[in-house]
Amino acid sequence: MKLKNILIVVKDIEKSKQFYHDLFGLDMVLDNDGNMILTEGLVLQDKRIWEEFLEREIIAENNSCELYFEEKDIEGFVEKLEKLYPSIQYVNRLMVHSWGQKVVRFYDLDGNLIEVGTPM
Repeated sequence: MKLKNILIVVKDIEKSKQFYHDLFGLDMVLDNDGNMILTEGLVLQDKRIWEEFLEREIIAENNSCELYFEEKDIEGFVEKLEKLYPSIQYVNRLMVHSWGQKVVRFYDLDGNLIEVGTPM
């Protein structure tokens, strides 16, 4: 068995596509009308479609999972994040863990938790 994709729910696929392109360089692979696959296997699913399918409310900022990215130049990444998305909501600004890894955590435009850390 092979994990193929990670799906996150978004309110506006076009805005989310731009966000993930701006910050992480992800590009669209397939647009299937409310279900968009980006490079690296990230799938953006329209919130209305997902709620209808699950018959459940979507809870933003639920902190039950995160998307994790690694970046060698994390200071440069944080500068880009602050320049392009100055009103982004942080969970923690750039910090250093006791084991020496630098990380920043924030929510995307729809409350999906993202961590960016230096490679270990």
